[in-house]
Amino acid sequence: MAGLYDRYVLPRLIDWACSHDSIGTQRQIVVPMAKGTVLEVGIGSGLNLPYYDRNKVKNIIGIDPGVGVLKLGEKRFTDSDIPLEVLQESAEKIPLETNSVDSVLLTWAGCSIPDIETALCEMRRVLRPGGQLVFCEHGRSDDPKIARMQDMLNKVWPYFAGGCNVNRDFQALIKQAGFEFKELDMFYAMKEAKPVSFHFRGIAEPV
Repeated sequence: MAGLYDRYVLPRLIDWACSHDSIGTQRQIVVPMAKGTVLEVGIGSGLNLPYYDRNKVKNIIGIDPGVGVLKLGEKRFTDSDIPLEVLQESAEKIPLETNSVDSVLLTWAGCSIPDIETALCEMRRVLRPGGQLVFCEHGRSDDPKIARMQDMLNKVWPYFAGGCNVNRDFQALIKQAGFEFKELDMFYAMKEAKPVSFHFRGIAEPV
């Protein structure tokens, strides 16, 4: 039963949640920052595809370990007007050569990658010198009161939300993986749901 839920029900719930207007607003801001050869980590059902800047992007390589969510994106992938390759792979072991992409795009996927530290190091590895990590992730609030609520919530949240964690500090994680920030904004995307909507958005480059 758990296998059926993970393959058929959960992908549709995630796709629905990630289609929220507040997330669409952030996609309009962050996705056009990607350029050149782009690795999109956690491409899911392809919700970012309409937002790429066609004048800046040469091609996209999308990776995602989820069979069900990739199935949902088949039409978007086929209809893409940007050259696109989709691989069913995990971010902890990216099947690309070192220094092979210009941009890595990470949006609302880092919260559910089991070994996020290793994954971020892999993203750094595949970036060319001068490349960029473009990101928008929800995670640990800078308000101690909200952060404590997130720690409590995270004891159960991942079990119902496909492994999503609400309390990861992406500012610290990205820095620890060997990046420096060129742009970083931190904010609540939904003031009425602060424990699940504190966001980190920006651009980081390998040190």
